Amino acid sequence: MTTKQISIFMENRPGSLYELCKALEEENINMRAMCLAEAEDFGICRIIVDEPLTAATALRDHGYICKITKVLTIEIEDKAGALVGILNQLGSMGINLEYAYAFLSKKPDKAYMVLRVLHPETAVEKLQGSNIRLICQDELEELFED
Repeated sequence: MTTKQISIFMENRPGSLYELCKALEEENINMRAMCLAEAEDFGICRIIVDEPLTAATALRDHGYICKITKVLTIEIEDKAGALVGILNQLGSMGINLEYAYAFLSKKPDKAYMVLRVLHPETAVEKLQGSNIRLICQDELEELFED
């Protein structure tokens, strides 16, 4: 019940995000979520895409250093305070977040959080039987269908 995230090491300069997105466009890869973190000279762009293996191969062919990582994607109610309950549950289960970012889909009244945890398989086991709905890689495209 994990999803695949691609982390891309990027130079921090004007046009670098454009070049990354252009490389994905050339391969007809649809980006579903993105998080960009920067330092002075470099950045890490984390993306969720419709075809992670194809995207990673294309990015490597364009000279990018990238890595596919397993992350958790959870569905939450798109309303104020919904994340508080989720974070409380994760904390009480001893699941520590390394980082997180969000995205929306065409599904009304729902939002999605991408969570990076140290041991995703262990976190999935802990979350089974809870009211936290995990989204697997195969379900991602369903979120964007009409």
